[in-house]
Parts: sequence; structure tokens; C-alpha cells
Amino acid sequence: MTAVAADLRVNATTLNGFRLTPDQQEVLDQADRFAKSDLYPLAQKMDDEEYWPPEAMPALASMGFLGVTVEPELGGAGADFFTSGLIAQGIARWNHAIALSYVAHENLCLNNIARNANDSIRQRYLPGLIDGTKIGALGLTEPGAGSDALGSMATTARREGDHYVLNGRKLFITNGPVADYLLVYAKTDKAAGAKGISAFVIEKDFPGFAVAQKLDKMGFRGSTTAELVFDDCIVPAENLVGTENRGVAVVMSGLDLERAIVAMINLGMAERAFDLALDYAKTRQQFGKPIASFQMIQAKLADMWTTIETMKTYCYRTLAEANGLEEGAGGRGDIHKLTASCILYAAEGCTRVVSDAVQIFGGAGYMRESEINRLYRASKLLEIGAGTSEVRKLIIAGELLR
Repeated sequence: MTAVAADLRVNATTLNGFRLTPDQQEVLDQADRFAKSDLYPLAQKMDDEEYWPPEAMPALASMGFLGVTVEPELGGAGADFFTSGLIAQGIARWNHAIALSYVAHENLCLNNIARNANDSIRQRYLPGLIDGTKIGALGLTEPGAGSDALGSMATTARREGDHYVLNGRKLFITNGPVADYLLVYAKTDKAAGAKGISAFVIEKDFPGFAVAQKLDKMGFRGSTTAELVFDDCIVPAENLVGTENRGVAVVMSGLDLERAIVAMINLGMAERAFDLALDYAKTRQQFGKPIASFQMIQAKLADMWTTIETMKTYCYRTLAEANGLEEGAGGRGDIHKLTASCILYAAEGCTRVVSDAVQIFGGAGYMRESEINRLYRASKLLEIGAGTSEVRKLIIAGELLR
């Protein structure tokens, strides 16, 4: 564990009057400085070419940003979930594509394995994920199972002696083209529906597994996305995560944490869009004076700043409450409602802020090569991924009416 990683061991369970503590602020500043110096220069090439920089994960590991929530004896930082959220926020300010891939690796794959797998799986797979030599992904969404990811899941796994045989397809999988390890969900009891799902750790070289295609996206282009195929894929029985037919608990607690941390990507992107728009408004001259002197531009800037500040408070509160989520918990109750509400507000707030920033830039913001255009094209995904805005509202209403 690096010296930097040791510095991440801060208790972020409580907030200091809705502000970050000095230790928390240092984690955010550290991630911000690193992302600006090391990850921001990669952003344009990543967007232009849908390019994934192979040095990204090892660089994150060198900062102690991988395995944040994993105990030190397994090579992690021994910090909390809040800390990993601050890191995601800092990265998203400067390279939102890497921030998304970071969350898929660190939270959806690595943290889920650390929370739910047995010691054998943890010892085999966590070290490579933590040192950045291996890249992780989550395989849940399917061509016919998006918002109804559990009920409509068609990928199956049947036990044959000392292994399982998986068949099916997964779609829109972040990190799919470059992942070494994947946490994949499949139905082991089709008759039981959502209660017959199990989780498995898949290696990219397992027989019967293949990346069917790399997908061409509108935004987040550097965060590579794929369709995956399992054609009689052979998976050792020892790679079952948790208990057979009990994978739904792993899914639901993971989704609550995913929503809380993806909201931080929204926050980081909105902060960057605001900074770009504010600087542009101060320097862009029209009618002989900066456009920031016009009241309609001032009104937009005021609305953008207010949205970001409320996003920040809500995101930090949600992270703090998600900190104590126990293994097997989630998918119900106040935390389920809170995380859905947080990402709903953060995603829609981010879209508004980025859209207003493009409006302030005018024609320059409509040009594909501009940074604000890159943010604009990316922002819509966050109202769709990790459960659409409509599904989030259904979750909130369902808990309110329970």
C-alpha cells in the first residue's frame, strides 16, 4: 500500500455542518490535482477515438485510488465508501470517461466482490484489481433486460459437476472490451424468476466467453462499452459469489451503492461545466463588453451555481448514509429511496447545468471538439444508466407508498 493510500483512511461517516472535513477535502483535492495533471490530457484522444488508455488503471492504483474500501491486509486503503465517492467526483471534473470506468471497476466489480465473495475469491481476484494490472466490469444489463434487469434476465447458468455452464448475452457493459474480470449475474433457477439469480466471477479467457462487439456511443466515448456473449461458457463452481439463487441481494445492495457514487460523477461534471461557462462569460465580448455583464447570463450562472450547491449537499448526505450499508442490505427501505432520489436529482441537475453552459458558449459550444460539447454529449447517459430517471421515480414512490 502506498503512502498516499494510507492517507485515504479517513472516517467520512459524518459531515461537518454539510461541509467536508479537512481530511475529506484533502482527498477530493488530491483526486482533483491528479486528474487535472494526469488524466485531463488524455480526454480529447479518448473521445475522438473511443480510446482506452492502458496506463489509466495503474496510475489510479499508484495513487491508492483502487481498493479504497478494501482492508489493508488485502492491499486496500481501508477507507470508506464516502472516500471513493470523493475520488470519483475529483476525477469526473477532468475526465468523466475515466471516472465512469473507475466506478465500474472500483465499485461495481471490486467493491461488490470484496463485500460479497468468500476469502478464496477475494484472495484470487482482489490483488490484481487493486494494483491496476487487471480491469473489472459488471455484467447485468441484457438486450431484453434493461430497466427490468432481474425479471427479464435471460442469461442462464446450470451446474455440471465442478463447474457451471453459462449461456446468454450482456449489453451496454462498461469496461467490457478491456475487462479481465467480470462480476456476472445469471439465472440458476429460471422458475424462481428474480429469486433464482446467482453471481459469478468470470475471467476473460474462460472458454465460451467473448466480446461480441465494442459499441459506438454518443458520449463517454473513452469509457469503452461492449456486448458480451456466453456460449457454453465454463465457469468453475468455486467462482460462485455468495450462495446459489441468492444473487439478488448482491445485485440490489450493489445498485444502491452504484447510484450513490454515480451521482458524484454528475456532480464533478456539473462543477467543470460551470467553471468553463463562468470563465467564458467573463472573457467573451459582445456589444463591446463581456457577456457576463448581461443579466440573462448572470441569471443562468446563478441558477447553475445554486443547482450545483444543492447537488453537492444531497450527494454528500447520501454517501454518508450509504457508508453503513451492511452486506446483503439495500434494495429496500430508506437507503433504496434515498439513493434513487439522489441520482435522479443529480443527473437531471447535471443535464440542466451542462445545457446552460452550452447556451452560454453559443456556437462555440456546439462544436464537437470543444470540452463543453464533450460534457454535453455525455450528460444524457446519467439519466439512463444505473436505472433510468423513470425507474428512479418508481422506486421512490414505491417506498413512499409501502
